[in-house]
Amino acid sequence: MTRSQKEKMLAGEMYNAADPEIQAELLLTGAWLKRYNDTLGDPAERWHALLSERLGTVGLGAAIRPPFHCDYGFNIRIGAWVYINFNCVILDVATVTIGDGTAIGPAVQIYTADHPHDPEQRQAGLQLGRPVSIGRNAWIGGGAIILPGVTIGDHAVIGAGSVVTRDVPAGCTAMGNPARVRVGGRLPPS
Repeated sequence: MTRSQKEKMLAGEMYNAADPEIQAELLLTGAWLKRYNDTLGDPAERWHALLSERLGTVGLGAAIRPPFHCDYGFNIRIGAWVYINFNCVILDVATVTIGDGTAIGPAVQIYTADHPHDPEQRQAGLQLGRPVSIGRNAWIGGGAIILPGVTIGDHAVIGAGSVVTRDVPAGCTAMGNPARVRVGGRLPPS
């Protein structure tokens, strides 16, 4: 039995994003985002109710300040008391998990969407996704970019403007482009 392009996307396999089922999901999310982003002056309880309509999981007290942008929403799982500031972009072709108590600064970008290195596969419209996981009580500074497949551990700190290309262990601080883990307040020797 052949799997649908959406099933392939959710499994982290190569898929064609131009598939009608995937395009229909993007349109549904676009309509939802329009409603959500019109709630900037509304209380956080209203945000929570709307987030619960589209996101995979929304923990108690979780809030995302509009404007917010994502591909699908249903691949995003945010824990209790997560706070995400203005202008967050989450490309969620694969699962994005954000643990309880994590705070995310403004203009953070979280990408699960990836593209094949082979130019013929890209030209054919093939894509793939790799999940991103952010642990509990992490702090992601404003303007940080988290690339596909990255895991950030519990209590980790990501400096503002950092580009996170590799996993960051629990309790560590990483910063820079590419982000590097600091040891005792200093960058480790190269």
